[in-house]
Amino acid sequence: MRTQVAIIGAGPAGLLLSHLLRLQGIDSMIVEARSRDYCENRIRAGVLEQGTVDTLNEAGLGARMQREGLVHHGIELLFGRELHRIDMTALTGGRSITVYSQHEVVRDLIAAALEHDQTLYFDAEDVSLHGLPSDAPHVTFKHRGVEMRIDCDYVAGCDGFHGISRASIPADVLRTYERVYPFAWLGILADAAPSKDELVYAHHERGFALFSMRSPSVTRLYLQCHPDEDLALWSDERIWAELRTRFENTSGWLPNEGHITQKSVTPMRSFVTEPMQYGRLFLAGDAAHIVPPTGAKGMNLAVADVRVLSQALAARYRDARTDLLDAYSRTCLERIWRSEHFSYFMTNMLHPSYDDTPFGNRMKLAELKYVTSSHAAAQSLAENYVGLPFAA
Repeated sequence: MRTQVAIIGAGPAGLLLSHLLRLQGIDSMIVEARSRDYCENRIRAGVLEQGTVDTLNEAGLGARMQREGLVHHGIELLFGRELHRIDMTALTGGRSITVYSQHEVVRDLIAAALEHDQTLYFDAEDVSLHGLPSDAPHVTFKHRGVEMRIDCDYVAGCDGFHGISRASIPADVLRTYERVYPFAWLGILADAAPSKDELVYAHHERGFALFSMRSPSVTRLYLQCHPDEDLALWSDERIWAELRTRFENTSGWLPNEGHITQKSVTPMRSFVTEPMQYGRLFLAGDAAHIVPPTGAKGMNLAVADVRVLSQALAARYRDARTDLLDAYSRTCLERIWRSEHFSYFMTNMLHPSYDDTPFGNRMKLAELKYVTSSHAAAQSLAENYVGLPFAA
């Protein structure tokens, strides 16, 4: 088989890239190691920046998101038992965020791919990339017992942190930057109507907590915990008791409680690899960078990457220009490092650290007080949270 761009991974980055390329008249094929059911039902983050929402709408992918997504104009920071609202829309000239789960975005993208007869191989085995430094790369894999080969002009590595794409680049080519945090999140989904219209980020001496939602009938909640936390020790009763403690406030608000349908522990990591390209291979999304979820940047950065990559490939095929492809890594990393810093800032400010000194934890409270009392500091947080505008 032959295509112009072989895409490894059917997550948000790979699926959106194929759609954006199709709008530019560029052919692609997608190879995914997981099943379609896994891709469509893996629960991940659900906060979409204004730019991500605009990108999906402009690409004709936003109809269901507009019907079912929950638009938020602010967030609340809870510390010292007091709630403090950050009015993002007022502070950013009208921008907002939308709560719409990543797996719902993936479902929309897969539906669009199938509608347009996009070549998409789920359950691919033994995926391998070849000839990346040459002008004739190719991808091999096994599908339903049959050996397959795709010859292509370029390869887009959109297969996540543990995928084959980044691992296909020689180790001496890459430089990686990483911070592993000494805590994790215990996350739950509960059949309970959200008791607030906006997210609540709580700083408590016992640990961070986050109130979020996935739909008008499902609440998403998180508790700071140890990375090696044993879920078997966390009964539903213990979880709700801890949430009530960490969300205690003078306003009397608390999350509605209901049947817990899912529990998981999410480790916290910051990770960036440079460069994001090697020969004819271009990395996008989690294959190139990871952010802690506190800043709500993971999927949004993936969308930003493929916007840049789709425009660069369009310039290559439309105008025979390669300068945008040559600058791909440098262009993306400007936004990535800004988002890494914001995610680090939010994570550090909101989480009492298990290995920090009392002085360090008091500094976090001082930061929270400043952010909620200074217009300039609140505006900076809001601008980064809703997402910086894309370059023209």
